[in-house]
Amino acid sequence: MRKIREALRLHFEAGMSERQIAGACGVGKGTVRRYLKRARAAQLPWPLPEDIDDTRLEKILFPPPPPPSAGKRPMPDFGQIHRELKSPNVTLQLLWEEYKESSPTGYNYSWFCAQYGEWARQLDVVLRQEHRAGEKMFVDHAGQTVRVTDRKTGEARPAYVFVAVLGASNYTYAEATWTRGLWDWISSHVRAFEFFDGVSRLVVPDNWRSGVNAPCYYEPELNRTYNDMAIHYGVGIMPARPYRPRDKAKVEVGVQVVQRWVLAALRKRQFFCLAELNESIAELTDRLNRRPFRKLPGSRLELYERIDRPALRPLPAQPYVYAEWKKARVSIDYHVDLERHYYSVPCQLVGKQVDVRYTSGTVEILYHGKRVASHPRSYQPGTHTTNAEHRPRSHREYLAWTPARITEWAATIGPFTARMAETIMSDRPHPEQGFRSCLGLIGLGRRYGNDRLEAACTRAVRLRAYRYQSVKSMLMRGLDRQALPELVTRPPVEHANIRGAEYYSLTGSDEEVAG
Repeated sequence: MRKIREALRLHFEAGMSERQIAGACGVGKGTVRRYLKRARAAQLPWPLPEDIDDTRLEKILFPPPPPPSAGKRPMPDFGQIHRELKSPNVTLQLLWEEYKESSPTGYNYSWFCAQYGEWARQLDVVLRQEHRAGEKMFVDHAGQTVRVTDRKTGEARPAYVFVAVLGASNYTYAEATWTRGLWDWISSHVRAFEFFDGVSRLVVPDNWRSGVNAPCYYEPELNRTYNDMAIHYGVGIMPARPYRPRDKAKVEVGVQVVQRWVLAALRKRQFFCLAELNESIAELTDRLNRRPFRKLPGSRLELYERIDRPALRPLPAQPYVYAEWKKARVSIDYHVDLERHYYSVPCQLVGKQVDVRYTSGTVEILYHGKRVASHPRSYQPGTHTTNAEHRPRSHREYLAWTPARITEWAATIGPFTARMAETIMSDRPHPEQGFRSCLGLIGLGRRYGNDRLEAACTRAVRLRAYRYQSVKSMLMRGLDRQALPELVTRPPVEHANIRGAEYYSLTGSDEEVAG
């Protein structure tokens, strides 16, 4: 456009000939002639108006040619074509053939593709993403599954294919899992990090329900376990924006490549276990990573070794151990319920809501982000795992008393107190049922003193009153300070039909009388 403006200026202002203008502008004489001819045909004034910039000047002098045979051939519906292309395995070639079948006089394939490209470029502006070495790992599941057959039943079960791609080198990892749930999702990440022998700075997943609780355009909420894994490896999780597949175009292309070069190659094979399938996937994925690029020098493996691998951060000393989270409220017995097993927490947290983090071997309980209890994992329903330090002091003191300890304590007070305690526990079906009565005796000793307790127990044993309430009544009424009652040697009731001991010690004269 600069040379056209200069040619027009030299023609209208300087009055130079076409040959002179050609020499001054460095173009051919015929070119100058065409410029001037087009300017006259467009009736361009000189000087040019200020609103005519280079873009408008180009359109005025060089208007686009009309489509060939305009108005005679039916135009394709590019909006419908664009929607159809979103369907699986639909290509422009297929849509053009359908267009030609319905409109035999329609446009040829090259014009069809070129015009659709022009139309599609007006839809959206695409940001070209430049991926730095070791920065991002893109993850997703392939839409295609692989059938695995059970040898015994012959039943086929679908296996899902997880794909991870490094941004800079396109180095690809793929594996099959039974589900797309949280356990397999996290485990696939761990194995992908081990395969890449390092950790990227960011992981870019889709807004998959396994990893993202609440999809959001600006601040998606991650699953607690997924975020826990990210903290362990020191990576950031940056989910793609909803309905923006171009945010993770790397893995979209990676999934497509895996489906074409790995899964398609396995379509005629039959697998009987997941390990066998993953072995074949690993072999074909390695071949894919070694395959030379079509338009670039080298391969995925060579770029990975040269670019991504040196930039990846080292793996942690231990791999991530899968852990799940749940919220629980502390019951009145200072325990929380996890799959019908009950784990203790400090008694001060009764009624509070806590976070429970549990793995296959441990259970951690956190309150306001601080760990307050840790227990070995138990799978026995209906039972308790209790730390003695979590109990209130009164409970600890109560449970500290055993039958042997109670007997030892009673013996230090006196023989009758020991006999009293032993009898109370032996009269119950289970010794533990007499603990409370014996603990009551201990409380009486603290209140009235050991001497008075021994005296009261002596009186109770003589009267065969083996009850806590009897000893307590004696102490309250002061009976322990009175003389012990005399042992009864004769019937307490006088009656003619009741004979005492003297009846059986007869004298000789009595025998004679009897004879």
